[in-house]
Amino acid sequence: MSALSFRDATPDDIATILELGHSGDARGADTPPLDRATLSDPRYRAAFDEITADPRERLIVAERNGEVVGTLQISTVPGLSRFGMKRAILENVHIRADQRGNGLGSEMVLWAIEQARVAGCGMVQLTSNKIRLDAHRFYRKLGFEMTHEGFKLHL
Repeated sequence: MSALSFRDATPDDIATILELGHSGDARGADTPPLDRATLSDPRYRAAFDEITADPRERLIVAERNGEVVGTLQISTVPGLSRFGMKRAILENVHIRADQRGNGLGSEMVLWAIEQARVAGCGMVQLTSNKIRLDAHRFYRKLGFEMTHEGFKLHL
């Protein structure tokens, strides 16, 4: 089994990233089918361009044997607390369903943690849907602790 390679995403990766995110939807079997006709919606490209233009953001794809099998976004956030410590926030961490359970997710997250360390971050944080118990076990296995309760307000 070959290891993963990591690179910054390109516009050609947008549809694959969206498909990976859809396959990891927390609703599981209740997830509506992905409408592939929407994958070329120009709003996705606008969002991609905004992410990639920001030096504090990285949209990453993980490849194995030349195929994209995972994705994540790393955001670096400056702050005043803890003497100005920077934090990295991991978002949209997804491994292709047929690649789960063989260590690739761990390899991907550990790589992201190292990228955060190199960027001078003193902490890596993430959120995970409350119903994704397997994901919670996965993150705890990697050393993450459930320390806060998260809140969202959709606008």
